[in-house]
Amino acid sequence: MAISSELIKSVTAELYERSLRKIPLDAMDALVGAAQVESNETARHTLRIMIKSAEEAEKTGQFVCSDSGVPVYFIRVGTQVQFSGHVREAIAQGFDQLVSTIQPPLLPHITNPLTLERGYKGAGMPLVTFDMVDGSDCMDITCSPKALGSGRWAALEIFSFPDLRTIEKYVLDVVARAGSQPCPPVVVGVGIGGSFDYAAKLAKEATLRPIGEHHTESMVADMEKRLLAGINMMGFGPMGTGGDFTASAVHVNYAAGHGFTPVAVAFNCWINRRTRARIFNDGRVEFLE
Repeated sequence: MAISSELIKSVTAELYERSLRKIPLDAMDALVGAAQVESNETARHTLRIMIKSAEEAEKTGQFVCSDSGVPVYFIRVGTQVQFSGHVREAIAQGFDQLVSTIQPPLLPHITNPLTLERGYKGAGMPLVTFDMVDGSDCMDITCSPKALGSGRWAALEIFSFPDLRTIEKYVLDVVARAGSQPCPPVVVGVGIGGSFDYAAKLAKEATLRPIGEHHTESMVADMEKRLLAGINMMGFGPMGTGGDFTASAVHVNYAAGHGFTPVAVAFNCWINRRTRARIFNDGRVEFLE
């Protein structure tokens, strides 16, 4: 059997809609845990409001946030997967159908960067990244819509043979400049090495890692812990109200490169929108989060 374009269309549209109405379990757990130990009374109250808002959105089927972002998909395609139709076209058609049917309606956030015209279509939309997975017979799809608050403050700089202190200082500087604009508590993704474009990809993929899951290499995991502690000492707190939790997690990915080392920093807001599903050659669909 082969994966049909109709199935891709329906699954990608459903992933987008799910991401708007419910926050991931790890994000909710992080908010609840923060509310239990937060030392700032205003911040505790803010966290409780955020938790209640997320619970009500899921219960009533409303959006957690009015900024539905733009459609972004990360797709890992197994080398044994077969398709019976067009893939990119199916994803675009799924988004078009969602725009015409979803309630409440999506706001026209897709913006032409040259004319600033806004609507529901645009060059390159939806934004889709593909990777290959040896031996797999499924299409693994993660949807992570990118909104203005978290997207605006991402940054990248290229260094020549930097040490860890230089890299960590840059990450902290980026977060400090962003302040409360990305709607904390945020998840901070850091991509180190590779090339200009690859470092940005690593950073964005790092934001998709579940909260509480550290890098498998101890040196990188220690870096994540240091950065998280440093960011939370800044005191921006939930939605900028002050407090102990500016970030729920810092996740670092790295790749080997040349002597020049790009360092990219990306953010996910407190909602940490992330939905995921697998489509198998036999037509099975498995929703993972």
